[in-house]
Amino acid sequence: MSKFWSSFAQRVDPYTPGEQPRDQKYIKLNTNENPYPPSIEALRAIKGDCNDLLRLYPDPNSTALKEALATYHGVDQKHVFVGNSSDEVLALAFMAFFVQSKPLLFPDITYSFYDVYCKLYGIEHKTIALNDALAISVEDYKHENGGIVFPNPNAPTGRFLALAEVERLLQDNPEVVVLVDEAYVDFGGESATALLGRYPNLLVVQTFSKSRSLAGMRVGFALGSDELIEGLERIKNSFNSYPLDRLAVAGAVAALKDRKYFEETCQHIINTRQDAVARFESLGFSVVPSAANFLFVSHERVSAKQLYLDLKERGILVRYFSKPRIDNYLRVTIGTDEEMTTFFEELEQCMAP
Repeated sequence: MSKFWSSFAQRVDPYTPGEQPRDQKYIKLNTNENPYPPSIEALRAIKGDCNDLLRLYPDPNSTALKEALATYHGVDQKHVFVGNSSDEVLALAFMAFFVQSKPLLFPDITYSFYDVYCKLYGIEHKTIALNDALAISVEDYKHENGGIVFPNPNAPTGRFLALAEVERLLQDNPEVVVLVDEAYVDFGGESATALLGRYPNLLVVQTFSKSRSLAGMRVGFALGSDELIEGLERIKNSFNSYPLDRLAVAGAVAALKDRKYFEETCQHIINTRQDAVARFESLGFSVVPSAANFLFVSHERVSAKQLYLDLKERGILVRYFSKPRIDNYLRVTIGTDEEMTTFFEELEQCMAP
């Protein structure tokens, strides 16, 4: 701990991302990246914008991307906010809506950045336990609160909360913001954007990192009412007026337009996920139902931690969480068919007596 750190910096407990080792070549099934490349149209657009205009600042409003998102989702442009990844959008939303006297509610097993943001901003919060099936029970959120946030599908479990249940949360909490983090929704979920016109307290956050294979570009966005978007813009413009560069905007706009490639790759991942479920179950694993591009699995007789270590030795990375209730689970990202074949071959070797 440095003597130059402020007391605030000393108290911060930062988020720990998935491993990105460089000591050898791994099959990476640990960070939920898309195994397929970005749309060729997105790559062409990015290359086309590599020109002398990079000497100029980008559009601070990212108008071209907002227009494309508004058209894609059938909303007015004033209902769209964009940022440097959904993580940044979430960070700004926590600052804009949840710094208040009443506690923010979110699941006890969920995206660990939520807890980090709360500690960073001094937000009082209360975690609500998932049920025995590792699912969100809406009835458990009937507490006085200053807002609700949850991923849908949830991470790291992959479970999807039905749209009717999301609507119940909104109806039960009309005076606070309900933020639905839809990083994985394109792999089998149903977006809450369908509810936007009826609930001014709903904020939907999505990303280009997963289903559109642009994790390296860092593009995220939010959809919500005029009031919520204006709040986000106030915080953003007090922090960073230019969150998205020219190349990121060009690539994201082109990716949105290439619906055919987007739909094909998402469906391929869904099909591979279904095959993987059958393979896991044939090996005696319990598999949490998933609508995401990963599976959350556990074996009654085999240690998840040991499997994680053994697979890493064999050049395959998966995610292990040393946390209460889930310390015997592995989160396995869905890779290509070839990667998953190799994964299961090595997994069977790890489990051999």
